[in-house]
Amino acid sequence: MQAYEFINNMIPPLKFTDKVKMALSWMEEIRTNVLPVVHEGQFRGLVTDEQIYNLNNPDLTIQEVEMESEACFVYKDKHIYDVLRVASEFQSNMVAVIDREGVYHGVITLEDAISAFADTLSIQSQGGVLILSMYMTDYSLYEIARVIESENAKILSSFISNDPLDDSKIKVTLKVDKSELRHIKATLERFGYKVIDHYQEEPSTSGEHDRLGNLLRFLDI
Repeated sequence: MQAYEFINNMIPPLKFTDKVKMALSWMEEIRTNVLPVVHEGQFRGLVTDEQIYNLNNPDLTIQEVEMESEACFVYKDKHIYDVLRVASEFQSNMVAVIDREGVYHGVITLEDAISAFADTLSIQSQGGVLILSMYMTDYSLYEIARVIESENAKILSSFISNDPLDDSKIKVTLKVDKSELRHIKATLERFGYKVIDHYQEEPSTSGEHDRLGNLLRFLDI
């Protein structure tokens, strides 16, 4: 799942010589509010429709617009995880893809990245999601897995994030292969783990909405 596999070829890059009114026309046509800017084969940043509207001069060229998010890129051999990380870091719906020589190859939209992640086996598999809160020094996936496996369940995927309610702790989000979580939750708590939330998934019919919902629950968004 390397980044170059998910480049969206429908999104054209802007050149320094392009007029901003053309950029707005492209944005409207492909229904986006941001486009990449490329000069001499190098990624130079992103331009948003808000920037252009604030300038209030349709005859300006892209070169005259102050570029944003020049570091909003990933190398083409990076994993799709890195695309999601960079998109989150820059609060952007689009991430550029370049090679190790800095040559621009295209962009990946946040929607494409989420769809790619949602298509992974661990997200689509039926099961449940548990969210634990703990200190980083107490985190051991091996020990957590051992407790969960004692209930004849397995961890399909795990995800660590900062606990917004306590900077000294982390949240550990676990996808397990069992939909019934009552016994697993009780066993974890018996071993001293704090389970702050859980989601028991029902068998679903298929569809993009179901996969996206599973992903957002997994990431605890």
